[in-house]
Amino acid sequence: MSADNIPEDRPHDPKPKARGTRRAKARQIVAARLEKLEELSISKLVPSTLTLLGLCSGATAIRFSLQGDWKSAVAGVVFAMIFDMLDGRAARLLGADTRFGAQLDSLADLVSFGMAPGIIMYSWCLSRMGVAGWIATLIFCAASAIRLARFNVQSVRDEGATKSDPYFTGLPTPAAACMMLLPLLISFQWGPGDDIVANIVQQPWLVLTMTAITSVMMVSRLPTPSIKYMRLQREHRLIAGFCGGVLAALLIAWPWATLTGALLIYVVTIPVAVYFHHPRTAALRAAKSALRNS
Repeated sequence: MSADNIPEDRPHDPKPKARGTRRAKARQIVAARLEKLEELSISKLVPSTLTLLGLCSGATAIRFSLQGDWKSAVAGVVFAMIFDMLDGRAARLLGADTRFGAQLDSLADLVSFGMAPGIIMYSWCLSRMGVAGWIATLIFCAASAIRLARFNVQSVRDEGATKSDPYFTGLPTPAAACMMLLPLLISFQWGPGDDIVANIVQQPWLVLTMTAITSVMMVSRLPTPSIKYMRLQREHRLIAGFCGGVLAALLIAWPWATLTGALLIYVVTIPVAVYFHHPRTAALRAAKSALRNS
């Protein structure tokens, strides 16, 4: 066949077209990624940064506990609690409350308020009980994981604490970490062997009992007050500000005694929360409110 008889409408080589399609897709991918980078702002990075700082504080507390530096270990957990409060507030103020941030916060809490307190108390006291002490530590860590998983599910379903019902279901992990560390906090105020109280709080059976109580409270349906959703009336804000200043001064002067007292006050509020959250009590309050409005 001669060259003159070749049809003019013969299809061209498809390779250039395929290359052009791949290049277009690559440009689209790059453009989408650049848009995502442009969407990133400091307001969205601040809460996650605070969460990661809390995670690092909890991990550092574990390091100090392995070295026997108990005060630094407890301070690491306290700093983790501070960062845990700040990241939530920063997310709400900056409008950066995302599902990713919620999941990251729960993972950080598991390290800072589940693993860190358990390892601290095991290294300080529970190790003297051998395998039983380690099993108690594992139970505390597992209860913390269950509590955080339930919190995540309730957050997705909008079943957690709200302004109208400011109560958590079960003991929150930061509060459980404080209760777990309470014997260690008390021991800081007395030297080893100097007082009968110091000898009592260092007994493994007491720490084991505290571990069992906090583990059960975390996985229970017990209503516990949520400070995040509690709002003071305007006439009480001045008094609350004054009390906050006094509390800050006490923390600077006597940090361990102040933390112990604040924790004991929180524990006392739990039965009060149970009373007000009980269905009968809630129905009685609703009936009284209806009578007032009628």
